[in-house]
Amino acid sequence: MRTINVFIPDAARAMSHAFDNVCASLQILDSAIKAREMIAKRIIELGRQGEHEYEHLRDRVLNEAHYRIDVQTPEGARNERVTRQRPRAGRATSRAHRLYPAGGTRRGRSLHVDYKKTRIKQYHKEGQALRTETTINDTRDFAIGRRIENLEQLRKIGFAANRRLLDVQRIGHDCFIGEASFQDMQRPITVNDQRAAALRFADPRVQALLHVLLLFLLVQGTFTSKDLREHLAPLLGKKPSQLTPGRITYDLRRLRLHGLTERISKTHRYRITPKGLRTAIFYTRLYNRSLRTGLAIISPGAANPELPMAKSIRAAETAINKWYQHEKLAA
Repeated sequence: MRTINVFIPDAARAMSHAFDNVCASLQILDSAIKAREMIAKRIIELGRQGEHEYEHLRDRVLNEAHYRIDVQTPEGARNERVTRQRPRAGRATSRAHRLYPAGGTRRGRSLHVDYKKTRIKQYHKEGQALRTETTINDTRDFAIGRRIENLEQLRKIGFAANRRLLDVQRIGHDCFIGEASFQDMQRPITVNDQRAAALRFADPRVQALLHVLLLFLLVQGTFTSKDLREHLAPLLGKKPSQLTPGRITYDLRRLRLHGLTERISKTHRYRITPKGLRTAIFYTRLYNRSLRTGLAIISPGAANPELPMAKSIRAAETAINKWYQHEKLAA
């Protein structure tokens, strides 16, 4: 008996939109039926688990299956001589995304990057270790002869290509880690059946809480709920008596469950964690030094409209409006 998946219209539209966006992001063509089928199966599986929001579906699938890369032209190929027999190859690109089902003969994914007759192949060796190998089939691709004394130079080119690929992948993976860390702060969290609200970036109360954490770190290191109330109230424009104990407990639980603070054992005191220190510094500095000042500079009622940044923004806005008018597009 076959199982028929039925989803509500909004969920079905979100899943369809996520599927199209993932295929476009990974540059998977309509002819790549197997790859598209695996992405569709993954999206349907997430839909069965109750994930029906387009952004979450897209980010989740891209997080699991994102392996697009941008590999620069190998050294030695930039100043090569261009002839009819040897046209300029330009940028090396990913030739294909080869997906293998989990139950197939080969597990995981393999990545192939071609530059003329040279190929970089990356795959998981027996599903455990990541193996990256470069095969140079024609040494003339890099303006190097075929004699045995050139072997050491070819080895350097091969190792440099492998390292460059791994560096690009590491940087891309770090971006996903940062995105996941930021989004975790923007959503509610549940730890051991205890639920805490999100710590949204632009929330004035969250900014005030993080300022207070940095203050405690510099002044006394640890703090109590009473200390938090006395220092938080002025930043919110209130008196300490206007903040109820329940509200302070609510904020302490949010900070603790999100991993920004921890309670000292057998006491009623708290201290900031390394994650809390990094988050507090990043949140407060970015908000106060970049967003607030930057938006004040580019706003229509700026105090000094002659600043270079304000002029650049106005010039960009004028250029876009002219293009809209030329193309007869609605603003």
